Amino acid sequence: MVALREETPAVHRSGEPVGTKLRRIAEKARKEPAFKFTSLYHLMNEELLRGCFKRLRNDAAAGIDKMTKEMYAENLEANLSKLVDRLHRLSYIPQPVRRKYIPKPGSTKQRPLGIPCFEDKLVQAGLVRILESVYEQDFIADSYGFRPSRSCHNALKSLSETVENKPVNHVVEADIKGFFDNVDQEWLIKFLAHRIEDKRIQRMVKRFLRAGVAEDGSVTVSDVGTPQGGVISPLLANIYLHYTLDLWFEKVYRKSCSGFARLIRYADDFVVCFRYKLDAERFHMELGKRLGKFGLEVEPTKTKVMEFGRFAVQNAKRRGEKAETFDFLGLTHYCSTKRDGNGFRMKRVTARKKFIAKLRDFKEWLKRARILKTKDLWETAKAKLRGHYNYYGVTDNLHGIVRFFEEVKKLLFKWLNRRGKKNCLNWEKFNKMLERFPLPKPRIMVSMFGFTVN
Repeated sequence: MVALREETPAVHRSGEPVGTKLRRIAEKARKEPAFKFTSLYHLMNEELLRGCFKRLRNDAAAGIDKMTKEMYAENLEANLSKLVDRLHRLSYIPQPVRRKYIPKPGSTKQRPLGIPCFEDKLVQAGLVRILESVYEQDFIADSYGFRPSRSCHNALKSLSETVENKPVNHVVEADIKGFFDNVDQEWLIKFLAHRIEDKRIQRMVKRFLRAGVAEDGSVTVSDVGTPQGGVISPLLANIYLHYTLDLWFEKVYRKSCSGFARLIRYADDFVVCFRYKLDAERFHMELGKRLGKFGLEVEPTKTKVMEFGRFAVQNAKRRGEKAETFDFLGLTHYCSTKRDGNGFRMKRVTARKKFIAKLRDFKEWLKRARILKTKDLWETAKAKLRGHYNYYGVTDNLHGIVRFFEEVKKLLFKWLNRRGKKNCLNWEKFNKMLERFPLPKPRIMVSMFGFTVN
């Protein structure tokens, strides 16, 4: 099929609100999957950027220019006017991102995070709104990461429904080695050009990719990778994996399978369910070759084929083994039965590495929070517990969040005791304190059966 290249009629320069124009673009993209958009950059106007400004976090860390949202807001209209002028004269040059390291969950290693300058965040947010209107029509249904109205819990529900209701007997647990650091920028621009032929959009994306990283007084520029932390990075990652993995699996590999096959992906974290072992093993072999074409490789220690499904436990017992488990989105999934002991169920519990990492994070926060008033410390601890329950409080994981709650209580007792004289707080006094100022109790917040608990 010959791709269309004429000027996009859905984006004529009228008095329509930007939101209306973006909906027109989305409809055009949905109806014409081969259409190449040649005129989108003019939507980077004050109206679009003003809306993006409102959505940006108030407490986000500042980049190398030290500019915050509050400071930018002091002269917002003038700042936006100057920014739009520079954008359309193509004189806008992104600044290097500030490199910061954050703890990597379940590991002693640290993960590099790039913090863009405020205006760079604003421009990236504008590009994301424009590009999303196109790519949300293209992305496969089983891609869940960093997309509007989708979440980790949606991916987990899809996985549950698949394993429990489809003929699934084998699962491939896969991990891409250093994905964000190894994205090939040249390939990424080629992928972008499949749908976006507006050269100004392409040029601005290239500028962000080549902005570089500021660390220890020097700036490093690389032709591979996309800095984690940038507003646009998750969308670019989804575009890259859409072409390197998703389309290949849906259009090529799945059609060659002898039985059922389904890939469920959240950003660079994915699992693939199969009916037949041969299909799973062949996928495991071909995955490395496919990713290798685009500068990526699988992490061999975290990628494996396993028997998993309604017959896995009894087959493992027959061999004198335990049924295997796998981790996905911070939860360990295992084969079990329904409550009455009859019928297969896939269940889940907080992954051991995540459990340890979350407790470590809480302990580190307590060390820093010792200077807070007890009331403020207590309120923040409650908020942290609620956040933990909101994510990990999923069907079957009550035990996991109860364990976390009990460990948090021990940490609070220990560190509150250190604020006063030695042994000034015993367990009897602490329990009375809990009665008067109760911590939120562990409860299941998300059902894997199709609804969220209020």
